[in-house]
Amino acid sequence: MITLRVQRGLVLGMSTLAFTVCFMIWMMFAVLGVPIKELLQLNETQFGLLAATPVLTGSLVRLPLGMLTDRFGGRIVFFLLMLVCVLPIYLISQATAYWHFLLLGLFVGLAGGSFSVGIAYVAKWFDKQNQGFAMGIFGAGNAGAALTKFFAPAIIAAASWQMVPKVFSAIMFITALLFWFCTAENKAHRVTSSVSLAEQLRTLKDPAIWRYCQYYSIVFGGYVALALWMTKYYVQEYGFNLQSAALLAACFSLPGGVLRAVGGWMSDRWGAQSVTWWVLWVSWVCLFLLSYPQTELSIQTVSGPKQFSIGLNAYAFTALLFVMGIAFAFGKASVFKYIANDYPQNMGAVSGIVGLAGGLGGFVLPILFGALVDLTGVRSSCFMLMYGVVWVSLIWMYLSEIRKTPVMGAPPVATRAGLIPVSKGV
Repeated sequence: MITLRVQRGLVLGMSTLAFTVCFMIWMMFAVLGVPIKELLQLNETQFGLLAATPVLTGSLVRLPLGMLTDRFGGRIVFFLLMLVCVLPIYLISQATAYWHFLLLGLFVGLAGGSFSVGIAYVAKWFDKQNQGFAMGIFGAGNAGAALTKFFAPAIIAAASWQMVPKVFSAIMFITALLFWFCTAENKAHRVTSSVSLAEQLRTLKDPAIWRYCQYYSIVFGGYVALALWMTKYYVQEYGFNLQSAALLAACFSLPGGVLRAVGGWMSDRWGAQSVTWWVLWVSWVCLFLLSYPQTELSIQTVSGPKQFSIGLNAYAFTALLFVMGIAFAFGKASVFKYIANDYPQNMGAVSGIVGLAGGLGGFVLPILFGALVDLTGVRSSCFMLMYGVVWVSLIWMYLSEIRKTPVMGAPPVATRAGLIPVSKGV
C-alpha cells in the first residue's frame, strides 16, 4: 500500500514534469517561428500572430478544463489532454503554408490549458500551510519555456526545423504514459455532482477575481509574451545567431519558471499581497530601463559637435531581463496563493478564469509587440507597452489593497484573504 506522503510526492513530481513538457511545447514557436518567419517572409505582426496562436487556445480552454478537473478529477483530464495534442504537434512538421501553422497552432495550444488542470489537481493533495509551496513547485514547469530554447535550436542545427515537432510529439506521448501510470486519483477531491455549472461560476462575480486577473495578465501573460518574443529580439536588435539568441533568452525564461516555488514559499510566509506588491514595483523599474530605445545624440559644443550613444548593451539588457524573470516567477506564485486562500472549493473554476486572463495577455501582447514595431520601427516599444500595464496594476492594487495597510498604533484586522493586517476605517 502506497502511503499518502508517497502519493503526494508522485502527484506533485509527475504533474510538474507533465506541465513542463506541455509548456515547452506551448512555447515551441518562440524558436521554431524564427526559421518559419524567414521561410514565409513574414512581417513583425504576422510573426507575433504565429507565435501567439497556441497561446489563444491554451488560454480559452483553461476555464472549462479547470471545471472538468473539479468534476472528474485532474488525473484523467490531464492524461487525455496530453494525448489529444500528440498528433497536431507532429503534423506541424508537414505544414507548408502560413494558414497551416496557424491552424495547427490552435490545436497545439491546448497543451497550455494543462496549467488549470494541474494546479487544481496538485493543490487538493496538500494542506493550506503547504499549498503555496506545492503550487509553486508545480508552476516551476514554466521553465519548459527555457527547455524549448535549449533543445529546439540544437535540433534545428543538427537536422532541420521539421525535426523539432517530430521530437516534441514523441516526448509528449511518453510523458502522458508516465503520468498515467505514476499518479493517483482521490475522488474526495472532486466537486460533488450536485454542484451545478452556475454555482461553480457564481464565484466569478467577486470583484477580487478580476483584480487577480489583472495581476496575472502581467506576471504570467507578460512572461509568456516575452518568452515568445525575446529570441527574435536578440537576433534582430543585437545580431546574435539563433543558438546564441535562444540561450540568452533563456536567462529570462529559466528563472521565470524555476523560482516559482520560491515565490510560493514566500507567499506562505509573508502573504500574497506583500509579495505581489514588490513584484510589481521591481517589474516597473526594470521595464522603465528596458523601454529606452537605442539612441544617438549629437550635441553642439564650443569644440564642435560631439556624438553620444545611449542604450543598453546585450549584457545590461540580459541582466535586467533576468531580474524581471525572477520577479515574474514570484508574482505567478503569489497570485495563486490569493486564490488558494479565498476559493479552496472552487480552485479549478477560479484558477481557470485567472489563468485564462493571463493566457489572453500572453496572446494579445506578442501581436501588439509586432504591430508596434511595424508602426514605430522601435523594437523596445514592447517594453513600453508592458510598462503601462504594470503601472495600471500598481495603481489598482494601491487603491484596493495597499492604502488600507495599518497606521501606527491602529488595531490590525485580517484582510479578506487573511494576508496582511489592515486597520479599521483607514
